Amino acid sequence: MKSKYKYLLLFFALAIVGYFLKANNPSKSKINGINFVASVNEMPSHCIAALSNVSANYVAFNPFAYSMSGETYVKYDNPRQWWGEKTQGTITCMQYAKDHQIDVMIKPHVWVRKEGWPEHFKVDNEEEWVEWEKNYSEYILTFAKIAEQHHSKIFCVGTEFGNAVKERPAFWGKLIDDVRKVYSGKLTYAANWDSYQDFPHWYKLDYIGIDAYFPLSESETPSVEELKEAWKKPFSEIDAFQTKMHKPILFTEYGYRSIDKTAWKQWELPDDWRYDGEDNPEAQLNAYKALYQTFWDKPWFAGGFLWKWYDEHAESGGENNNDYTPQNKPVQFLINKTYQENN
Repeated sequence: MKSKYKYLLLFFALAIVGYFLKANNPSKSKINGINFVASVNEMPSHCIAALSNVSANYVAFNPFAYSMSGETYVKYDNPRQWWGEKTQGTITCMQYAKDHQIDVMIKPHVWVRKEGWPEHFKVDNEEEWVEWEKNYSEYILTFAKIAEQHHSKIFCVGTEFGNAVKERPAFWGKLIDDVRKVYSGKLTYAANWDSYQDFPHWYKLDYIGIDAYFPLSESETPSVEELKEAWKKPFSEIDAFQTKMHKPILFTEYGYRSIDKTAWKQWELPDDWRYDGEDNPEAQLNAYKALYQTFWDKPWFAGGFLWKWYDEHAESGGENNNDYTPQNKPVQFLINKTYQENN
C-alpha cells in the first residue's frame, strides 16, 4: 500500500513540475505568415504550394474595395478588378491554402483613389458618415461570412483607417459586434505603426494588429546591431501596451524592401516600376534579422505576416528587384529558417 501511495505522489509531483515547465516555457509555435498579392488572372494552386519555400503556416488574402475621400461609396467585386481581389478569387485561394494545410487570415483592404492608403479618409458630415458606414459594413460583413463559411482562422475588420477610427469610434465597436454574429474565428484590426495605441476596441478583439513599418535608421545599410538598438524604444512601448491590454501582438504586416534606407521611412522611398534605384539585399536581410531577433521569441508575440508575396514564385523578386518581396533573394533563406524553427 505504501508503495502505491509513493508512486501516486511521484506521479502528481511530476505532473505539477510539468505544468510549471510548460507555463514558463510556452510553445515556440508562431503565426508565420505572408500577405499574398492578389493575382491579376485566375491562378493555379501551385502558386500557394510555393509558400513552402519559406515554411509559412499562414497566408493573408486581401480582398480589395475602392473609395474616395469625400465620397460615401465602398465598391468591391467590380468586373474590372483583379481576379484575386474579388469574392470568387478569394474563395478559390482559401481552398488552395486548405489543400496545402496552410491557415488563412482574411484582411480586407480599401484603396482610396488619389491617396492609396485610407489613413486620412474622411467625408464631410454626419449623414455622409452614416452612409459610408453602411457601405463599409456591407463590404466587411460579406467577407466575414465568407471567412466563416470557408474556415478562415483569423479575420481583420479593417486596415489603417486612422482618421475614420478617430472620428467614428462607436462605429468600429458596433462593426466588431456585428462581425462576431456571423464569424466564429479570431479577430483583429490592422493599425498603422504610429496609431495602434489609439484604437479604442482592442478589448473586443483577439490580437492587437500592427502594420509594423517603424522607422528605425536612416543608414543606407544599417547593421543588425544598429537596428536592434533602434528597436528598443518601440519594443518597450509595444511590450507595455500588450501588458496593459492583456492581448497578444500580431504584426498584420511587416517587411522591408531590398533597397537603400529600407529601415527608415519606407513610404518616402521611390515606389515606381520605372525607378532605377540601387538594390540593397543586405539592408533587407539585416532589417529582417533585427526584427526576428527582437520579437519572435517573446511569448506575447503571436507572429506576423510579411509583406509581400507574388503568385508566380519562380518569376518574382530576385536580382535587380528592389520591391518588398523576399522571393528569390538572400532574405528568403532567413525567413525559411526562422519560420521552420517557430512552427
